[in-house]
Amino acid sequence: MMRRLSIILSCGFLFACADAPINDGLDPFAPKIFKEGSTPLPKEVPDGKNLVVFRVSNNTPFQFGIDAKSIEIGKDGVTRYVISILGPNGTVNSFYEGIRCESFEWKLYGTLDANQVWQPNPLSTWQPIRDRIVNRYQAALALGPFTGVGGMCDFKIQENNIATILKKLNPGFDQGANYK
Repeated sequence: MMRRLSIILSCGFLFACADAPINDGLDPFAPKIFKEGSTPLPKEVPDGKNLVVFRVSNNTPFQFGIDAKSIEIGKDGVTRYVISILGPNGTVNSFYEGIRCESFEWKLYGTLDANQVWQPNPLSTWQPIRDRIVNRYQAALALGPFTGVGGMCDFKIQENNIATILKKLNPGFDQGANYK
């Protein structure tokens, strides 16, 4: 008898709670829907004076530098930047990309062609950041190359200070430079 009463009361309580309206009309437990802001390509090409070199792996023959003046911390949760990669044969390739800390993903927005003109990548989609490969520069940007925590992301939270990002990527970075 007590068991039946307990079950009936429990069910009644559940039905009463299920019908209770949410105060502000938003479900706090509903997943957030990502809405990406507009992303125009950079107006300028990377300048060697603004490149902050950072370590990616002891096993890669490439050198990586982020254009400090290109870093944009978006309100949509995306940190956008220009990366320049120097190959072992002296070839430099530059890309305009973005990192989403919340989902640990990256996206290629454009590539700098041989004529120094930005070319959009209209078919690009968000890709998971892989941190177990030799040329893992997106992981180094997101996590920081030295500590494994920091860089553009502190775990899944977007870093909101450009000078802090640059200092985490390259501890020898000169904070005296004016970076936004």
